[in-house]
Amino acid sequence: MSTAARLHAVSTEYRRAASRRVTVLLGALLALVLAVLVDVATGPAFLPLSVVARAVLGYPSEASVQAIVWSIRLPVALTAVAVGAALGLSGAIMQTILNNPLASSYTLGISAGAGFGASLVIVLGASLPVPEAYAIPLNAMLFAGVACAGVYLIGGARKATAEGLVLAGIALLFLFQALTSLLQMVASPESLQQVVFWLFGSLQKSTWPKLWALVGVLAACLPLLVRDVWGLTALKLGDARAAALGVRVQALRIRCFVLISVLTGIAVAFVGTIGFVGLVAPHVARMLIGEDQRGFLPASALMGAVLLSLASVASKTLSPGAILPIGIVTSLIGVPFFIWMVLRTRRSYW
Repeated sequence: MSTAARLHAVSTEYRRAASRRVTVLLGALLALVLAVLVDVATGPAFLPLSVVARAVLGYPSEASVQAIVWSIRLPVALTAVAVGAALGLSGAIMQTILNNPLASSYTLGISAGAGFGASLVIVLGASLPVPEAYAIPLNAMLFAGVACAGVYLIGGARKATAEGLVLAGIALLFLFQALTSLLQMVASPESLQQVVFWLFGSLQKSTWPKLWALVGVLAACLPLLVRDVWGLTALKLGDARAAALGVRVQALRIRCFVLISVLTGIAVAFVGTIGFVGLVAPHVARMLIGEDQRGFLPASALMGAVLLSLASVASKTLSPGAILPIGIVTSLIGVPFFIWMVLRTRRSYW
C-alpha cells in the first residue's frame, strides 16, 4: 500500500471515529433530556410529559403545575443531572490516571473521605465560622482533598505507580468508613438519623441555590480539564510513553486528583454518598466512544447524568407512596448491571 493510500485510510478512519463520537454525544444528550422530563413527571401526582414540557418551557399552565414543577421537582431533577455528571466525570478521570477499570471516587475512598467530613459537621457542629449549610460542603471537599492527598502520598512510597495508588485508595476507603462508624456511635439520636439518611444518598433536599453551586463548580472545573485532555489521552499509552511525548505525568496526576476531590466533595456534600455511577458511567462511555478523551470525558459526564436521572425515576416508582434513598437504588440497579457488563465483555477489553 502506498503512502498516499495509507494516509487516505487513516483520514477516513479518523472522520468515521469523529462522526461516531458526535452521534453518541448527541444521542446521550437526547436521552438525558427525556430522562429529565420523565423524572419531573414522576411523583405522587404523575404529570403528563406534554404538561411538564410546557411548564419547563414557560408556556402558561395551571398554578399548581407550575409550583410542583419549578419549586419541587425541577431542582431535584437538575441536581441529579449535575451530580451524575460530576461523578461520571470524576470516575472517568480516576480510571484514566490510574489505568484501572475498577477505579472511581467511591471505590478508592474519596467519597468516603467526603462523607466523613460532612458527618463530622453534622455530629460535632461546624468548626469554621460559617453556617452549617456552608460548612458541610466545605468540610466534604476538604476531606475529599485529604483522601486524595493520602492516596497520592501513600502511593508515593511505591513511586506513585498506578497499582500503589489503587492499594492506597482501598486502605483509605476502610479507614474513613471506620471513622464514620465511630462518629455514628457517639452521635445523638437526631444527628445519627441525619447522618445515616445522608450517607444513603438523597436528592430530596435539593434547592435552586445548591444546584447553582454544583453548576458553578462544574463550570469552573471544565476549562482546567480541557487543558489536560491531550495529556490524559497520552497517559493511556503508559507513563513512560506519555513522558516521552512531553507529558509531566506526576504533575498531571496531582492536578487530576485536585479536580477529583472538588467534584466528589461538592457532589457528596449536597446529596450524600452515591456509588455505582462513577464506576459504570465511564465503562458505558468507553464501550460506545473509545479512549479518546475528547469524546470519552463528555460522554462519561452525560452517561453519569443519564444514569442518575433514571435512578431518580426508579427511586420514586419502585416503592409506591415512598421515595427510596437514591444511593440504595443505584446499588440495587447498578451492581447487577455492572456484573452483567463484566460477564458479557471480552477479557481483552480490560
